[in-house]
Amino acid sequence: MRIIVGIGGGIAAYKAAMLLRLFGKAGHEVIAMPTITALEFVGKPTLEALSGNPVHTSVFEQVPQVNHVRQAELADAVVIAPATADLLARLASGRADDLLSATVLTTHAPVILAPAMHTQMWEHPATRENVRILRGYGYHLIEPAVGRLTGPDSGVGRLPEPEDIFEAAQRVIAEFPKGKEHPSQTPGYAPTHPVHAGSTEDSDSLSAPSIEPEPGILAGKRIVITAGGTREALDPVRFLGNRSTGKQGVALAQAARDMGASVHLIGANLEVPAPDGVELTRVVSAADLQRAVLKSISGADALVMSAAVADFRPADYAEYKIKKTADPDDNPVIRLVRNPDILREVVQRRQQLGGGPRLIVGFAAETGSPDKTPLELGREKLTRKGCDFLAVNTVGISQGFGTDENTVTLISSLTDEAPVFSGSKGEVSRDILTTLAAYL
Repeated sequence: MRIIVGIGGGIAAYKAAMLLRLFGKAGHEVIAMPTITALEFVGKPTLEALSGNPVHTSVFEQVPQVNHVRQAELADAVVIAPATADLLARLASGRADDLLSATVLTTHAPVILAPAMHTQMWEHPATRENVRILRGYGYHLIEPAVGRLTGPDSGVGRLPEPEDIFEAAQRVIAEFPKGKEHPSQTPGYAPTHPVHAGSTEDSDSLSAPSIEPEPGILAGKRIVITAGGTREALDPVRFLGNRSTGKQGVALAQAARDMGASVHLIGANLEVPAPDGVELTRVVSAADLQRAVLKSISGADALVMSAAVADFRPADYAEYKIKKTADPDDNPVIRLVRNPDILREVVQRRQQLGGGPRLIVGFAAETGSPDKTPLELGREKLTRKGCDFLAVNTVGISQGFGTDENTVTLISSLTDEAPVFSGSKGEVSRDILTTLAAYL
């Protein structure tokens, strides 16, 4: 296959060199196509040496061949990494003022974008709108990673590692080979979920179940949903976390959206793609989640806290990676302190200040104890937290977290009924939300 590797003008452009090598090593013919600003970060000789082909940036080079048309017709895929905020904006507006943008505008091959930029740029409404437009064109977006950015900052916006981009691109190329009708030209087309780098999860596992939700049952309602698992930093490379992937919370957000609600999804280190059509805020730690929840609940009809929030965090953060010493008895001791109880804090604020979400729903991921079942522990938690509903599910290494199926008992302080919902996480989500709708 002939793969065009487009390179935007950002600091992450250096990773494109390894991406060229990965495609070449896999037997593909590779064309490096940087923007003119990308060459400020990676030199033309490097790109030509790794691709084995000449590098051009302008439509005014190789004019007799009409190079952008030639490249677009010969390409089996266009992979752009990094796709900067500026490049996303130009592609979204249909600009064709350099070789790369003109080629993208001309090709019928799959276009795969790996955005990379500072967190504030990624979360800016203009960028989010450009992302929405590009998905509407049928382009495939690889979600940016969370981690160290330029300078001392960390957050969402980091370019995934070249190996992850390569694997994600291979999956897209296999699903949408050249010659297959461009998705945006298909009647009834709806933009696909973004590709998640480094994950082999089948996006169909999060699709709506076969029974359609009652249309409009949550129309006019605003629902805040938390998903995923928080991570508490120990040093620059290590953290305390849990096994949550965010599947159940993402399924809840998708179901609420399909039922007509306005959805704000707060995702903590999601390992699955967030659904289109929802407002998304990404967080890392419990403290991040606390700030995002308290900021978002004003005017919300319901808060569904499905995220797995770490109960504890390291009392001390090591500025540098903790090293082993030569002394085998020198074992570091990690002292833990409690994280804020976000669910209880929201309940107390509603009690003391009035207002707040009409319904507050918690999740209890329980393993049971030597003398109590998960449901007994859940009932104790419902009383302790003071929320309106609590979804209790049993979890373990291969149960609850990361699976496509779930079983939840929905207990409540508002009713003695405790229905049990079982099935795919999409089906469980619809059952939970249908119950909540009766109270909204």
